[in-house]
Amino acid sequence: MKHPFETWQHIFADLENSGQSLNIQIRRALILAIENGLITPGDQLPSSRQLAVLLGVARNTVTAAYRLLVDEKILVSKKRSGMFVGPRPKKVGFAAREPVHTGHFAPKFAQTPSRYRHFNKPRDWQKHRYPFLYGQFDPTMFPVNDWREAMRATSTVREICVWAGDLIDEDDPDLVEQLRVQVLPRRGIFADPGQIIITIGSQQALSMLVQLFVGASSRVGLEDPGYPDLRNMVRLATHDFTRLRIDREGVVPDAALCGCDLVFVSANRHCPTTGVLSGQRRRDLLQAADDHDLIIVEDDYEADLVLEDGPEGVPLKAQDRAGRVIYVGSFSKALAPGLRIGYIVAAAPVINELRILRRLLMRHPPTNNQRILATFIALGHYHRHLQRIGGILSRRAQALGGAARRHLPDCIIRRDCGAKNFWVKLPDGVDGQALEVSARAHGVLVEAGHVFFASARDGRHFIRLGFTSITENRIERGIEILAGLIPTGSR
Repeated sequence: MKHPFETWQHIFADLENSGQSLNIQIRRALILAIENGLITPGDQLPSSRQLAVLLGVARNTVTAAYRLLVDEKILVSKKRSGMFVGPRPKKVGFAAREPVHTGHFAPKFAQTPSRYRHFNKPRDWQKHRYPFLYGQFDPTMFPVNDWREAMRATSTVREICVWAGDLIDEDDPDLVEQLRVQVLPRRGIFADPGQIIITIGSQQALSMLVQLFVGASSRVGLEDPGYPDLRNMVRLATHDFTRLRIDREGVVPDAALCGCDLVFVSANRHCPTTGVLSGQRRRDLLQAADDHDLIIVEDDYEADLVLEDGPEGVPLKAQDRAGRVIYVGSFSKALAPGLRIGYIVAAAPVINELRILRRLLMRHPPTNNQRILATFIALGHYHRHLQRIGGILSRRAQALGGAARRHLPDCIIRRDCGAKNFWVKLPDGVDGQALEVSARAHGVLVEAGHVFFASARDGRHFIRLGFTSITENRIERGIEILAGLIPTGSR
């Protein structure tokens, strides 16, 4: 059966030159059309010349795509007749069933995490012109060619034999070694292989530590304001946690902190205020840990990315002589969030327990990704990448800081040296959540500050402005639009 011209236009409507290779896009579009029944076994396809003209691509591209689909037995080539859809394997039939009613699940949930306050970042954030979002990925900064070299190097038969097996509860030894030799020593941290475990980002690292250490009777200290996902993780284990006070120098080692068993701190870049823990405060915190038998989890989620020379503190882990600090790091902020590779550095007994826990949860993170990253670091690409994007982000920080001073004069704006976001206190009477909603309608994405506080009321006049996801040339106009949305009487 021959289909009209409009059918092929519909099938290939999403073809674009800026996406995957055209060969792959053509094959995917045809397979999807077959699976959806738009074209069926025995239907004739346009000739390679006709389809090339229709799509505006080289004929060789279409010919190569057809040839691969013939090899996969999805298409059939008939001499002097053309290209046809091949026979499809029979599908297993199922009897029609009544709709499933799911209301009976809710009463049996042991936890209802959907009730907690979470980040409200839109999934389609890239479609918004002015995304002042922290932690999102700007694809123009990714080292594409260097990453491809690392992928090719780890895709030989010999390399695949190394990483394709089930490591059960182990990690790629090459990545562990690169962490030990090239990454951690630059922060003053020196660790044996048995003191490191790889995780699926710092998110899983924090989650596993909560599962390992926090029970119903545990006394846990959390920074307030602080990272909302961590607060929600702890709430899944216990509702009895201590809100740790924050001042200009960072978390305060007062009686509340000293009464905890376990405290979570972001010493080198407080979330969300951007504060860096002072040197004296670091010493006081470590002393409090010794005096009161505390375990400190140090979340160094932004390590490695240096934008300006400033008071970047030596990690608590590097100063820890008693082995009380558990260190959490990640490559998400430096490379890409979707990479999902983080790690924990801790005393060997802690790592041993974490290995068994991780094995029960998901065995180990994908080893191919671990090996690619290890090769990427070993070839020198990682540190070269850090130098390049450090300059890019520094210029964006200067642009956003200048725009904020010009257009938001009645706001109190904080960004400590090296931070990748600004923490903004709005004028009295301006609600951060309402501003977030109205700004989104104008293509400007900001993050309301209430989500960072244990009590939403405490953060109602704050917003966070990130600049990792917005290009420099859009910053000025985006802040100008945002300023126009703040009620005149409040500015």
